[in-house]
Amino acid sequence: MNRREFFKAGAQATLLGTVASVNRSAVAAANVPTSKSLPSVVLSHYTAEDHRRRLQNIALGERGVRGCLRKYLVTDYLPGQCCYNLGEYPCRKPWSPDDYDEQELDRLHAHGIQLVQVFDDWNDSLRLFGGTKYTPTNPAGFRRFVKMVHRRGMKLLPYVSTGFLQVTDPDLRPEWYRPGDVLRIGYWHMARCSPASAGWRAYVLPRILRLLDDYGADGIYDDCGYVINAHKRLLTPTADEVMAFTETPEHDGALTDLLALIYAEVKRRGGILKLHIDAAEAPRTGGLPVYDYLWVGEGVGNGEQLREIVKHHRPYVVPCLDMEFAKIGDDDEPYLHAIPYLQFPILHAGHPVTGERAMIAGVKYPPEAEDWWVRRCRAIWKHHQAHPNGPHTYSMWDSLPPRPAARATHARWLKYYLPMVEEGTWAWLEITDSNLFDQPLPKDVVASAFANREFHLVLANYGRAPVEIATAAAYVPVTEPLATASKLWKLEARALRILRRVA
Repeated sequence: MNRREFFKAGAQATLLGTVASVNRSAVAAANVPTSKSLPSVVLSHYTAEDHRRRLQNIALGERGVRGCLRKYLVTDYLPGQCCYNLGEYPCRKPWSPDDYDEQELDRLHAHGIQLVQVFDDWNDSLRLFGGTKYTPTNPAGFRRFVKMVHRRGMKLLPYVSTGFLQVTDPDLRPEWYRPGDVLRIGYWHMARCSPASAGWRAYVLPRILRLLDDYGADGIYDDCGYVINAHKRLLTPTADEVMAFTETPEHDGALTDLLALIYAEVKRRGGILKLHIDAAEAPRTGGLPVYDYLWVGEGVGNGEQLREIVKHHRPYVVPCLDMEFAKIGDDDEPYLHAIPYLQFPILHAGHPVTGERAMIAGVKYPPEAEDWWVRRCRAIWKHHQAHPNGPHTYSMWDSLPPRPAARATHARWLKYYLPMVEEGTWAWLEITDSNLFDQPLPKDVVASAFANREFHLVLANYGRAPVEIATAAAYVPVTEPLATASKLWKLEARALRILRRVA
């Protein structure tokens, strides 16, 4: 959530090994609620011919790719994700799911969305309606929304934080956080509670477990509320910290321990943990897995810079360029940066953001001149009043003015992406040496290969001029499956092509 104390260009990337992933899209497409014990599609549904084709295509990659940045086995992967705005918060009255949500979830299901994430608007962090940061603004409405998501075979992750708590919250204890270690932005005035604080752990962990067990959620989205050791400025220990671990710029010991405990509990329940640290950061855990998905991009203004850092993070990375700060050339650009690296951007959806959340009586806000969040909300309010029928902005990371084609663009690329990352796919990312091409790749071109029942080749031109690429085998573009197979490909500047090998 730290969007001004963010992004250090020299952030080190975490370089980790192979991880697994599953595509449940076939189940979701059938409108059947997924089971936490659902068997692997490869293990349960592949015929002998399916296995033969998969193994033959893997052989093409194994023998054809001599060097690459990373190699992964794709399992347990849900790339179709959206950030769903339930309504305004703070607000005059709690949001309540209605027919609009039924219709919107139908649209998202048809779109290919598999995982729905709700942000801080789901809970009552200011205690305006008798709730808390760990309980819904509208408990009955939230339970109803969870069931609505599950009826469509999708997963739901609500927001929590393993670090942030409002300084005005009656439960907060001063010994849980370092003096001055707070984030002040918009209506949030939050202490960053230390992962080494015994009292904070005793407070927050049972509440996270209660959320998992009481509301039927499929896991959590953890906004970590933590400044990594490499960037830490406030070093005075709290009165409650137990410094059990060696803390270095390369390793955040107490944070790693806390996240690993939570991750184990989430996985024990068959759930999903999505994590956000800060900007383009990954947690410095020494290789210990602590998440299923890593949200990156908050406060980052450059897609190129984001790509070059997060391509080294262990999967699965979910890029979300922060459109308050980022500039893109067109609606396709986020996919250009993501798809060659086994990443897929998130969709913003749900109810339109009206901006009213920055104008609620009784809520203390910073002066507009001093706070970009307040300014942005009021700009969204102005746009919403002028365009009540859309196009809309759907989150605080979404574009303003809105991009009318953003949803259709997301659906189009997701349609191409899902078949190439289905369960059991082996991926060779950023190929550096291979026999897949008849000539060296041009400068600024990245190629990645994906092998399962089909063999896909992804070509990305990050340069400013068109290029020609000659492949050793014949392919067809996934956008034109009936096209004549070819070995010669013209790639426009800043363009992405996904090709399918012809046997």
